[in-house]
Amino acid sequence: MIDGFSIGHHQARGEGWLTGTTVVLALDGAVGGVDVRGGGPGTRETDSLDPMAMVHRVNATVLTGGSAFGLAAADGVMRGLEERGVGFEVPTPWVAGADAVVPIVPAAVIFDLGRGGDLVNRPDEAFGRRALEAALAADHGPDDRPPVGSVGAGTGALCAGLRGGFGYAERRAGPFRVGVALVLNASGPAVDDRTGRPWADSLGVLPAPSAAEREAIAAAMARVPSLPLNTTIAAVLTDAPLDKAQATKVAQVAHDGLARAVRPVHRMIDGDTIFCLASGTVDHPLRPSGSSTDC
Repeated sequence: MIDGFSIGHHQARGEGWLTGTTVVLALDGAVGGVDVRGGGPGTRETDSLDPMAMVHRVNATVLTGGSAFGLAAADGVMRGLEERGVGFEVPTPWVAGADAVVPIVPAAVIFDLGRGGDLVNRPDEAFGRRALEAALAADHGPDDRPPVGSVGAGTGALCAGLRGGFGYAERRAGPFRVGVALVLNASGPAVDDRTGRPWADSLGVLPAPSAAEREAIAAAMARVPSLPLNTTIAAVLTDAPLDKAQATKVAQVAHDGLARAVRPVHRMIDGDTIFCLASGTVDHPLRPSGSSTDC
């Protein structure tokens, strides 16, 4: 796991539930940026990540199910961090012996309402608090990865009739490490139904699916109608010393990678949102780059 970050999940399944919340925690703070491309986003505190805004560091980012209702999960994360004295310090001289601490917790949602069978079951403040506790308890070493699949915010995710979910990957880029935590819940497929291969596997690196597997994939995609309000949300993580403008640019460039992996993407019914968080724990000069392969 990239230095300066930890990831925790909480999810609920059964008895009308199929949803969850994921917290990307930067306990010591991280410089943040964001880029929202979908036509139907559900977000919180993204304005604070604008390079012109005052707040410089983010304490956590919440990726969650529940559509706009799920933004309540960020309340639990804020309260949990406030109890630990983590957040943006605001002088309050009118209160004797105390200053306010306001945790900076941007959030983005996917639409998974009713996937468990009950429309009123969605993440709330308790989900956020439990996901935060999982992130605080996570002992991620340099080579460790968070749980992936049908966990956290990816629990109720679908992708064009196939199961979506939460994924994590990272690579080294020169002296820096770059990773991405992503929830795939797209209305456009990540798989080419003609070949059964992911769109991102244009070079055929992955094993080719059998004819029966290709037929099953095509059938699953064909029998699911176009679903409303789908989305892919992600957080790019790095230990590079980025400022807010650079973090915003990384989030923008990361959408190029998303467009290569999901087709179509950035539709009016999508809420595609990508954050970038930079811990800055590696002190090394940056070189300008505009290639999505560098991110």
